[in-house]
Amino acid sequence: MKTELGNDVHIWRRGGRLIARSLRAHPWPHAVAMVGALLFVVAAVGGAWVLRDVTDDLIVPVFESGALEGSGSRSGVSGGAVWWAVAALLGVSFLRGASVVTRRYFLSMAEYRTQRDWRRGLLWHYLDVPLRFHRLKPTGELLAHADIDVQMATVVLKPLAFSVSVLFLVLVSVVSIFLIHPLLAIIAAILFPTLVIVSQKYTALVEEPAALAQERVGEVAAIAHESFDGAVVVKTLGREAAEVDRMLKASDRLRQWRVRVGRLRANFEPLIDALPNIGIVALILLGTWLVSRTAASAGDLVLAAILFGLLATPLRVLGFFLEELPRSVVALERVDKVMAFPKEDRSGTAHLPSQTVGVVVDNLSVSYGEKFAVANASFVVEPSETLALVGQTGSGKSTLCEAIAGLLEPSQGRVCIGGEPVDEIAPAHLANGVALAFQEAFLFAASVSENVQMGREGVDVEQSLRLAEADGFVSALPDGSATVVGERGLTLSGGQRQRVALARALAGSPRLLLLDDATSAVDPLVEARILNNLSRHLDTTIIVVAQRISTIMLADRVLYLEAGEVVAVGSHEELLMREDYRNLVMSYEQTEIL
Repeated sequence: MKTELGNDVHIWRRGGRLIARSLRAHPWPHAVAMVGALLFVVAAVGGAWVLRDVTDDLIVPVFESGALEGSGSRSGVSGGAVWWAVAALLGVSFLRGASVVTRRYFLSMAEYRTQRDWRRGLLWHYLDVPLRFHRLKPTGELLAHADIDVQMATVVLKPLAFSVSVLFLVLVSVVSIFLIHPLLAIIAAILFPTLVIVSQKYTALVEEPAALAQERVGEVAAIAHESFDGAVVVKTLGREAAEVDRMLKASDRLRQWRVRVGRLRANFEPLIDALPNIGIVALILLGTWLVSRTAASAGDLVLAAILFGLLATPLRVLGFFLEELPRSVVALERVDKVMAFPKEDRSGTAHLPSQTVGVVVDNLSVSYGEKFAVANASFVVEPSETLALVGQTGSGKSTLCEAIAGLLEPSQGRVCIGGEPVDEIAPAHLANGVALAFQEAFLFAASVSENVQMGREGVDVEQSLRLAEADGFVSALPDGSATVVGERGLTLSGGQRQRVALARALAGSPRLLLLDDATSAVDPLVEARILNNLSRHLDTTIIVVAQRISTIMLADRVLYLEAGEVVAVGSHEELLMREDYRNLVMSYEQTEIL
């Protein structure tokens, strides 16, 4: 069957692969749970045989002798036989209880360990995929994959051991019923294939709506995260009603598919539950007729009825397994689709030199789909030089910074830092030697000190804050650098967040510093002091995206970008000879004056 997900492999094969993955990862918990499930079958069937013997050898003789009616006659049943029956019933009951505990405990262990492994693998994959992946995927959808999808993918493991034991239970029960009388076996021969056919029909019908319902869960999660994350924008623009309407529409789409799944369950579950009970009724009718003809004993009828009764609950569990199988398969396929996204190549082993590094960009092109954000860029940045990137909005400045830092994969060409290609530098050395500060400063809901240090040892937090001109306002906070900022640092102003983020970039003493308009929210005088601090106290190569004439003036050279292409490279005075560049920086100057 082919769903909208485009998978035409049968659900049973896909479900088998899901289960096999968990079995391979955690064989022992699954094996012990399976043993517990099989012991339950042995105890349940054994108990039924014990009750058969008790009925024929103890209960029926007592009734036939009239001992219970006060006639004074003895039943011929010895006390030893009674105690044997009590011991046998207690033994099988204890074994049955122990088997249930064993099955549930170890199967839960296998399920939760599988969840842990899949969720951990997914989260590590989120960290290993390129930056463009996260720009293509809504955050809410990624959270849904890591939470709801992983949880749903393992739901089918809950009844796994019991469902497998049901097959053994059915086999033992059918054989036992056949040994009682072949006519009784006819009922089982009709009932069990009917159950299989009904379950197969339900599984085929529920797969597609279950898949689409799971997709709608991700859509709702994405809208919710986006609305919460943009709460300030929503409130300032009065978009509350529009966001509620957007959520209601997404929720309604989810409701429609879940109701469709619910209707299918409502149609099939009663039938799956009723079939064993119908079988018991038919069994009693036929069994009493056989007892009346002495073709079977009362104990045989009790045994057959108990076996059919035993099958009722396990068959419900099997039905639950068949119901959840499509949803689990769909959920895991959503996770696997994310896991199939290629990781970044982090196999580099080259080391950056210990001194300040230069940068060589050779015929570099970076594209988003079919559109080139940077095209055929070539230039050289000397060690300890400050290069300003200037260009109109959308000219490729940020993309160029991210490509130099190794965050974006080039479509062609290459970037070398310190004489080493970026993709061949060991990740740890690249992270320690190259720092990038963005215009949109992100801070964690932690202390200022923790945001600057980020778990690195030997970091001089106070010195970094001084270089970023952040020590003044940080010292005025209630707890100084130990003050906890709100989520995303919203308790600080935009300029304050930028300076703390810049201090974080400076804390590792990088040999190459990339500033992507990282001081745009800072007062021009403060920005000038920051750049002056960097040139005086930090021996590093700086590439800065400049939107102010004061920043451009502090650079050694300027690289002028237009529509993703390098138009000119030179000093600010040299580039002023170009009319387009002159007009652009004059607009910057007018903006500063205003």
